[in-house]
Amino acid sequence: MSKEGLWSDLQLARLRFGKRGFYGYNWPMFFDQARIYVKAGDGGNGVVSFRREKFVPRGGPNGGNGGKGGDVYLYVDEGLNTLSPFKNKVHFRAERGAHGGGANKTGASGDDLRIPVPPGTVVRDAESGEFIADLTQPGQEAMVVKGGRGGRGNAAFKSARNKAPRIAENGEPGQERWLALELKLVADVGIVGAPNAGKSTLLSVVSAARPKVAAYPFTTVAPSLGVAEVDHRQIVLADIPGLMEGAHEGVGLGLEFLRHIERTRVLIHLLAGDSPDPLGDFEAINQEMTLFKPALVDKPQIVVFNKMDLPMAQDRWPEVQAAIEEYGLPVMEISAVTRHNVQQLLYRVQQMLDELPVEAEEPTEALPELTPAEDEQAFRILKLDDGLWQVEGVAIERAALMTKWDYYEAAMRFQRILDAMGISQALRDAGVVEGDTVRIADVELVWGYDNAFGE
Repeated sequence: MSKEGLWSDLQLARLRFGKRGFYGYNWPMFFDQARIYVKAGDGGNGVVSFRREKFVPRGGPNGGNGGKGGDVYLYVDEGLNTLSPFKNKVHFRAERGAHGGGANKTGASGDDLRIPVPPGTVVRDAESGEFIADLTQPGQEAMVVKGGRGGRGNAAFKSARNKAPRIAENGEPGQERWLALELKLVADVGIVGAPNAGKSTLLSVVSAARPKVAAYPFTTVAPSLGVAEVDHRQIVLADIPGLMEGAHEGVGLGLEFLRHIERTRVLIHLLAGDSPDPLGDFEAINQEMTLFKPALVDKPQIVVFNKMDLPMAQDRWPEVQAAIEEYGLPVMEISAVTRHNVQQLLYRVQQMLDELPVEAEEPTEALPELTPAEDEQAFRILKLDDGLWQVEGVAIERAALMTKWDYYEAAMRFQRILDAMGISQALRDAGVVEGDTVRIADVELVWGYDNAFGE
């Protein structure tokens, strides 16, 4: 059967059985991509309070500040190997800071939220695609959103000119964003090859892993990890599901699996002894890896001719051996079923790993590009429908959300911030008139007399 025909049969089977695979087997799902929402804790509110004690005349302000909101971290948990925990839980929120109190009591800070992810998780901003972190080592962590600072109580606003301020701030909102998580397996050795080459059988023989093994293509639909021991040393192997022509374009879920080859240091390229064209399979798989990322074929690679327990494989071995040696690659023959030469293969792989310098590993991400920090004082004014104006800007939106609008002094302070930042003049120049509504963040205000916001 041609590869095109085989893929057509695979598509028909998926259409016919939905999520059920060939012969009624359920296809296991390997969660190596996830999208989650993270929200840091808001800061606690500051309070307006004055001393009210006997024999203490004219007690001054003693309103305390709010506590800081909790941050959100992602950290590496060696006990995880997929992103499946994020299948049913998508939203994560850290604790907000406690509000301040009288007697200059500062609110407690909110607890940080720490979210475990498997080793090899790449974290990006889901909307912009910005690279955030590459979490590969045990204990490694990254803060993905920062908690808001606590609002100041009225004690913080006391001055020589205003000894009894009736003003306080709300807590700053915590940062929030959607994150795209992508898992790339961390393994010493990747086992690649065409469908039904015997990759799962080899992994089950050299390690305690128990991947699904059967005599038909596409048995493995999820990468598997196994640990082999050679002279009291451990080698982590990854069984990458069979690739086919067009894998670099996503055919046969190729893109879902090719990424897992990136972190491996050595490749075992397994050829099936009963394939109609094992050398053609070898060239096709190398081509797909090259089209996906050229650096993949530059990894140290040992070609292994499997199924030597079959007479047809024994007849083809001399031809295959000579052809692979012309590529300048190491080649050997095994039978994963009978375990012929399997231990020798592990010794050879361990030797290849030992010969690799540490610096030979390519970084999975380029160094982040340094860009100027965003100007928080910048703003822009948009005229919307029905006399509605929108003011956008980091600093002014934060000030609007942190203003306690119940207090007159707080509203007047916000007006002074608008004047100082040049927003009041910019609104006048844009054509704002008395009675127009100006929206800043979630706050809507009416432009009143003398360029001030009225009731």
